[in-house]
Amino acid sequence: MSWLPSAWQHPVRVELTPQHHLRPIRAADVDLDMPAVMGSQQRLWSIYGAAWGWPPPTMTREQDEEDLQRHADEIEAHESFNYAVFDEAESVLIGCVYVDPTELPGFDAEISWWVREEYVGTAVAAALDALVPRWITEDWPLEHPRLGPPSAPSVDG
Repeated sequence: MSWLPSAWQHPVRVELTPQHHLRPIRAADVDLDMPAVMGSQQRLWSIYGAAWGWPPPTMTREQDEEDLQRHADEIEAHESFNYAVFDEAESVLIGCVYVDPTELPGFDAEISWWVREEYVGTAVAAALDALVPRWITEDWPLEHPRLGPPSAPSVDG
């Protein structure tokens, strides 16, 4: 039971601006990911904490590397997707875009994204905000994606 067509291939590079692009994240990105995540930890927790319990305030490099490897494995298996936003030289990880299946009624995926603290309110963040909905509509085989912060898991009483 796949949420994406079996023959569909995920994008391997997406142009954001002439100086920025997205590509699937991998474990080798840990030294760029760690400062981006931990430098924005409080804001990211306010967005993702309830749904994912992430990022913990004491995340180690090893934990981050394991998390990135899990994301890479999920991308390869087409289970979910984490795209990192980079500068052209891939010397700075600016943020991430997540494309995940969902069990929310009426939706076939949840899409969320973030940029690190120093990029909030910049032209790069605005370009990402404009790109993601268009990219999902044009390049992904999804009929009813939900754009925005991930939904918190429901608690059955």
